[in-house]
Parts: sequence; C-alpha cells; structure tokens
Amino acid sequence: SALPEKKVIFKGLTVNKDEMNKLMLTPLIQYPLPGGSALITFEEAKVAQRIIEVREHTVELSCGELEELDQCRVRVQAVPVEILLPSALEIRLTQSSRSILLSDLPSLDISKEALLDKLELFFSKTKNGGSEVESREFLEDSSQVVLTFTQDGVADLLIGKGHIQVPIGKGKYKVKISPCMSGDISNLQLQPSRCPRTVLLLGIPDVLSEDSMRDALEIHFQKASRGGGEVDALAYVPAGRTRVAVFVEDEG
Repeated sequence: SALPEKKVIFKGLTVNKDEMNKLMLTPLIQYPLPGGSALITFEEAKVAQRIIEVREHTVELSCGELEELDQCRVRVQAVPVEILLPSALEIRLTQSSRSILLSDLPSLDISKEALLDKLELFFSKTKNGGSEVESREFLEDSSQVVLTFTQDGVADLLIGKGHIQVPIGKGKYKVKISPCMSGDISNLQLQPSRCPRTVLLLGIPDVLSEDSMRDALEIHFQKASRGGGEVDALAYVPAGRTRVAVFVEDEG
C-alpha cells in the first residue's frame, strides 16, 4: 500500500543517497480461520472472482465414508477475504543519550559472548573515550551491537569519532560508531484490502476426515466446468477447531 509523502531528516551519514527517501514495509498479516471453513487461493484472480460471485456452491463428496446417499453433497458459501493494511504510518524517532550502535564488526572464530566481552572491556576504559558499561547486546538478526553506558555524554563523544580501532585478539579492527535510535509508531491508519486470488469457504460440515474433505474441495474448485481453476493453495479447518492463516506479500 502506498504511503503518504513524509519529510524525514536523518542526522548522520547514509551509504546510498538514493535510499534516503524510501521506507519498505513487508506485510505479515495473521488471519483467524473459524471451524468449518477453508481458505482457497487460485492461480488467477478472475477465477476467485467467479467463485465469489456465485456465492453458494454444492460440492460432491466421495460416498465411501458416508452411509446415506443424501450426505454425498454439501453446500458451502464463498466470501471474499479482506485484510487490513497500513495506509498511513508515522514513526517518532528518539536518539538514546547513553547508548551507541557498533557495526562493521569483524567475523571472527569466537562466540558472541566473547566478542561482547572484548567490546565491553575496550569501551569501559576512559583512555579509549569510554566509561562504565551498563549493558551490551546483539541486535536480533543482525551483526550490530548496542552498548549502553552508565553516564550521559560518553555516547555523544564516541559518536563524534565515527570510527575507532578496537583490538580483538591479535588484530585491530575498524569499528563504526553510530547513534542508537529507537522508533515508536505515533500514527497508524489502516484500510481494508481484498485478497484478489483468495476465497473463504464457510459452512463446511464435519462429515469427512480432514484429508478427504481437503481433497474433495480442491477437486471441485479446480474444475473449469464449475467456474473453478488451478488451485495454488488450500487450507481446511474442521468444525470445532480454529487456525490462523498468515498472508505475506504476493511477489507474483
């Protein structure tokens, strides 16, 4: 979803100036599925639209698991799937007065804890421009470290240097020092968005095993003679259970 134009000021250096005005959002939407439902995604959006327009569908089942002939057909309702996506987003950034961000760290054959010990030992010394370290941590899914000092003012002096040579083991490595920024969402607006290729089927009775019902639904809705088409994915939730579907960005 497109974001409104927003002026942003970065107090620091950027590697690529072309990336300064870009903010990438990756949707990861959790959609609850009630019991007696199925989520079916077709390869083509026009097939999903046809299924939704018909709305009520009669699905033939395999009678091998059923005793009565009139139970070999079930009626299900097809409805569109609408999810909420951000239409406007504002983030308030705050710079920590006692923390620094360390990057460009060397890839060494030592544990993360050992590397943290080396960094804390170096930056806790006043001769290196540091002070007593209150905490240290690796940022999740990154090779960057946040060091927090017990005193104010130490972080600003180190950030002013930009880079510093840190001895680790038998070598010295140039480590980048940046401000440690934290962001809070100050404004978030959502708007409904319809999934073009996905249909929600409701009112499915619990008359077959989970695998058999899933196969019966896929067989029915992939037949062109019934308005269907090639099925990309299908998830079925038996009555009395609940599950969560996860929607990610469609790269197709």
